Amino acid sequence: MSAACNIGIDVSKDSFDVCVHETSLHKKFEMNKGHIRKAMSWIKKQKPVLIVLEATGGYERTLVAEMATAKLPVVVSNPRQIRDFAKATGKLAKTDKIDAAVIAHYAAVIMPEVRPLLNKQEQKLSALTSRRRQLVDARAVEKNHKEHAYLPEISASIEAVIQKLTAEIENIEAMITDIISSDPDMQAKIDRISSVPGVGKVTAAVLLADLPELGMLNRRQIAALVGLAPMNRDSGQYRGKRMTGSGRKNVRTALFMTTLAVIQFNPKLKAFYNHLVDQGKAKMIAMVAVMRKLIVILNSMLKNNEAWRMQNA
Repeated sequence: MSAACNIGIDVSKDSFDVCVHETSLHKKFEMNKGHIRKAMSWIKKQKPVLIVLEATGGYERTLVAEMATAKLPVVVSNPRQIRDFAKATGKLAKTDKIDAAVIAHYAAVIMPEVRPLLNKQEQKLSALTSRRRQLVDARAVEKNHKEHAYLPEISASIEAVIQKLTAEIENIEAMITDIISSDPDMQAKIDRISSVPGVGKVTAAVLLADLPELGMLNRRQIAALVGLAPMNRDSGQYRGKRMTGSGRKNVRTALFMTTLAVIQFNPKLKAFYNHLVDQGKAKMIAMVAVMRKLIVILNSMLKNNEAWRMQNA
């Protein structure tokens, strides 16, 4: 048995394949409680230093929760990064077994950092904030449809759907509030985040659920994790425009919507935004700069257990 065993897991709806990079051992399990228990027992015997799964849109959550409970070193990685790694290593064929081996190889070579995993309450909060986002998006689509409806009957039908979606959004928000209020530590973090003028409790909940590293990293790391750290695009004599990107899209989207409010209601950050625009910066560039400044401030506030003060900015 290798002293540095790296495991890759390829997850699908009904099954998952587990591969050990150093020994090429492979096991296939069905996605049910009995097989998951067997898989956890087998994985523990391998004594892995790192286990990597792809983010599959939800199928991986049960396995990740089980491994987190077992205190196994698990990381959920971006599928695009693993696909790029597969192309770079010439692994173009695709089967579940091959994919698991590629992920295990990725774990051994890239060694993605093990980050804090959500506890059960945080997992529930994450699921609810995700569901709220889906409902809000669906309502926006219906509102757009209503603008173009010319028959009263169609307009009435769309309005009925909008009202139903609104009621369901309010129901989800009530569940989110209940979860937060039942956990003193979570409530304290939400209160600190939402003490920033312009940052609401829904955004605070999204940050808490989808960015558990907030308050644990330095300013550069947290900006890069969200996808707000400018990256150089230089080659030889060419000097490209520095751009942001990648990172956690859900967090970035929530921050963008919040920043629209922040630059209106937060005097300090509003002044920062206006200063950049007055210097000739494009409004979108100024917005991204405020987003980056905001996430750095929030990171510092949680790290130091502080509420908002004008000095924070």
